[in-house]
Amino acid sequence: MSAVFLGVRHHSPACARLVERTVEELRPAHVLVEGPSEMNGRLEELLLGHTLPVAVFSHYRDGQRAATSWAPLCDYSPEWVALRAGRAAGAEVRFIDLPAWHPAFAERTNRYADAEVRYAEATERLCGHFAVDSPDALWDRLFEVEPDDGIAERLDAYFALVRGEARADTGDRAREEYMAAWARAAVSAAGGRPVLVVTGGFHQPALRSLTASGGSDSGSGDGSSDGSGGEWWDVGADGWPLVPSPPAGADAGSFLVPYSFRQLDAFTGYQSGMPSPGYYQEVWEKGPQAAADGLLRAVVERLRARKVPVSTADLIAARSLTEGLTALRGHPRTARIDVLDGLAGALITDDLDGPLPWTDRGPLRAGTHPAVVEMLAACGGERTGRLHPATPAPPLVHDVAAQLTRLALDGGPDRSYRLDLTGPVDLERSRVLHRLRVLGVPGLVRTAGPEHGVDPVFTECWEPRSPAGREAALAEAGAFGASLAEAAAAALTERTGLGPGADAPAGVLFDAVLCGVGGLSERLLSELSSRIGGLTAPGPLGEVLSTSLGLWRHDRVYGLARGPLLAAVIDGAVRRLLWLLEGARGPAGVDLPRLRAVAAVRDAVLYAPELLGVTRETAAAIAERISRDPAAPSDLRGAAFGLHRLLESSSPGAGGPAEAVREMSAAGTDTLGDWLAGLFVLARDEVSGGSGHRTAAGSGPDPEALIAVLDDLMCALPDDAFLAGLPALRQAFAFFPPRERERIAGRLLERRGVHGSSRALLRTTADPLLIARAGALEQHVTELLDRYGLGGTAA
Repeated sequence: MSAVFLGVRHHSPACARLVERTVEELRPAHVLVEGPSEMNGRLEELLLGHTLPVAVFSHYRDGQRAATSWAPLCDYSPEWVALRAGRAAGAEVRFIDLPAWHPAFAERTNRYADAEVRYAEATERLCGHFAVDSPDALWDRLFEVEPDDGIAERLDAYFALVRGEARADTGDRAREEYMAAWARAAVSAAGGRPVLVVTGGFHQPALRSLTASGGSDSGSGDGSSDGSGGEWWDVGADGWPLVPSPPAGADAGSFLVPYSFRQLDAFTGYQSGMPSPGYYQEVWEKGPQAAADGLLRAVVERLRARKVPVSTADLIAARSLTEGLTALRGHPRTARIDVLDGLAGALITDDLDGPLPWTDRGPLRAGTHPAVVEMLAACGGERTGRLHPATPAPPLVHDVAAQLTRLALDGGPDRSYRLDLTGPVDLERSRVLHRLRVLGVPGLVRTAGPEHGVDPVFTECWEPRSPAGREAALAEAGAFGASLAEAAAAALTERTGLGPGADAPAGVLFDAVLCGVGGLSERLLSELSSRIGGLTAPGPLGEVLSTSLGLWRHDRVYGLARGPLLAAVIDGAVRRLLWLLEGARGPAGVDLPRLRAVAAVRDAVLYAPELLGVTRETAAAIAERISRDPAAPSDLRGAAFGLHRLLESSSPGAGGPAEAVREMSAAGTDTLGDWLAGLFVLARDEVSGGSGHRTAAGSGPDPEALIAVLDDLMCALPDDAFLAGLPALRQAFAFFPPRERERIAGRLLERRGVHGSSRALLRTTADPLLIARAGALEQHVTELLDRYGLGGTAA
């Protein structure tokens, strides 16, 4: 007897019922199911008695790529029903698809993306024919609300239309040939008894043809090596196809994790299969009509619980609309779309800014009507699966539990922690919590602690958050390694790619430090040092330099101070930044990340000169060239001027800040404001006379002279020019802390011979820009009055 092929839609109650009936009627010798074949030796683990939904989580990692995927199963998944019913009927049950790590899945973001373009073309025509808005509504119309009689024939016709004459892509052909090899082997081993093959409907026509022909439709095949010299469709001594093994040196595996309806729902998570899993769970358990009635009640209860007024009249109207739509659309039983449209018509009186979300798929848009949000939440359900206690867990799960117990970090979901990082025990506890953080394991969130390498903070605070999904996250993190340190190191290693657009290498470095992954820190530092030349933006490179320099100078907590690898990163970053800054071009305005990068170069030259291949004199000369380059951005010219004044080795002569201010003011007040911003970021003591960075000669320019020049220039500006440049000037002086602004204000009062409080001068009753605009308006009114002889004092 030949094989019986059932094409199904993943997570369809109607298909699940068909599979269950077929197994009962056929009593097959073998039930073959689309799913990861490497799980065949662990089916007892899968059938332990879990609370669904659960998922088979698969991972793969080698030197070139890393991949993860999920194959979720719920009570009404046809694949799950095939496994359960087949086992109950005494059949041999097996998964027959390629492992998720296989190259056939390399270009896929989801396991069941079955020829989406062809699928879309076919369903679009069908949607037009049946006058429905979406493929999901079409599916309900054709299968979920129709009687079960004749469903197998309808499914065959539907999937034949979906597949049509189109040839599957390379990955699908490889999968289909492999699954057909399993089907042929099962028929051979069945001794004339039936064989049932349950796969996604798109594959059904091809599998039927390949199994009957006994060969491949792709010539030499799309096979790929299993790493041992054979091809993946070769059979073993028992006559069954070999399960491919990962290439030598690669890490791959599959294990069970809890899953949730939220992850399964097409509106919030998983993008294949059915939307609204909570609703279809009710369809599976109670039937379409009971599910529709329950959805009406559930939505009204949710809205009332959130204080949204829903009257009895509204409920009656929603029920009447639903029944009317069901009859108008010719549905033999109420469909999900009938309930949702009926509720929307009765409860939503506002204008909507877009189509209702169940006419398509994807996450809800911001600003979605609250009633719509509650409708979809009621449809989605809140169920979260649980694994049977006997389910084997990855080694990481046991390692984490042991470490949390040993360090007294398992105090319960409401426990918070305050850690002293100067103590060895709390430092180790901090590292464990940070490792869980970088692995994405929920439960605790750091609310206070050091944010970078120079942050003088030696305590951390961790507060509890919802632990939902913690068990699944730990199991999935097990793909990174068997121990917590190993897993955190692998997770951070995946973040170390430094392409031209990279913007967070410094964050990865500091995360590695916080995790205490010493080996990874060295590896990361080596990669940063060797690939620093690939960064093309001064901002991210400045962050790397600032973080590395701070750790090299000040790290007395994490143990990286004066490290040689940090020294190599610092030297490479300074060289690269000086080259990038000298060639920088760009629009007007203040680029703060770039200015911070110049400040990082300043600190490296001043505080770590022994690490650098660039001498102080060379850095000063480059800064001087930038400061004189008219094509360079004004803010960078100001920063370079300040850097040059700080680094020059001879006593400052002519051409000091006062002269430079006069020169820049000729280009306009905006340009002067940008230039001053750059100067103040690098050398604001030039103006304030504070006790920060000093020039190498020990006697910087007279702050009084620069203040005098600025004061004279500002006072000489016409009102319109002053107002135009005021925003840029305010931004420049915002780089001074309040105490230094007060000092400058005091000197301005002294210049005018005025006695008073400089602090009071800095306080205004309104925004200075608003005051300036008011003054300009008063001046304009005065000019108009004078023009028409209306000025002066009334008689």
